[in-house]
Amino acid sequence: MDRLMFVNLVTLQGTAPAAASGKAGHLDPWLLIMGASSTVKLVLVVLALMSLVCWFIIGAKLFRLGRATRQSNKFLDIFWESGAGRGQGQQAWNSERLESIYSQLAMVNTSPLAKVFHAGYVELARVLGSAGSRGAGAVDMTNVERALRRASINEVTILETMVPFLATTGSTAPFVGLFGTVWGIMNSFIEIGGQKSASLDVVAPGIAEALIATAIGLVAAIPAVMAYNYFLRRIHVLQTEMDAFQSDYLNIVRRHFLVH
Repeated sequence: MDRLMFVNLVTLQGTAPAAASGKAGHLDPWLLIMGASSTVKLVLVVLALMSLVCWFIIGAKLFRLGRATRQSNKFLDIFWESGAGRGQGQQAWNSERLESIYSQLAMVNTSPLAKVFHAGYVELARVLGSAGSRGAGAVDMTNVERALRRASINEVTILETMVPFLATTGSTAPFVGLFGTVWGIMNSFIEIGGQKSASLDVVAPGIAEALIATAIGLVAAIPAVMAYNYFLRRIHVLQTEMDAFQSDYLNIVRRHFLVH
């Protein structure tokens, strides 16, 4: 009896590692990826590259938009602080005050609002210089307005750089992963036909390989879509601030520089 128990124990100990290794070989995602077909591996590499590029863009845009927001707030403080608020002190607006603001732009050189002001200031100086007196007429006012609008559009374009790639990844990555899934399932059916067997050992590896492609596609797409929507919102806020600043700046120019 004791000898029989000993033999059973030895048998169980000998088969346990083999079962564990077999289980690991079939269920370990990394081993499934390494054993996948060339097409599925190519799909996984493409998805991994798309995900890496998306995370690079997310990091770069978080830094860029955060700095742009901080410096825009700082620029507004500089713009409105010298002597009066937005609705007060009309006599405070003159060439010297604008020149003082212009001289401080180096401190906020990444602010979209500062670059819009720079374009408006340069155009206003050109208009006043060519007119030789205060009040240059409607055409000159249109030139200042056009310069502000052009600078604003340019800044929005810069802020949106690389953001469309996030939308592209969010919309295409699931389909790229789906292609890998379809290919893996197709290989599973080919394997079934070749071995004339539909057992779990034959079907499971191909299906697991296929589902990994789908999972990685979703891992690449979900953060990209979330980041895209978030950055669109941040850019829209900055664009709204630029539009409001253009209106304020044009009102100041109309009242104090381009009136007869």
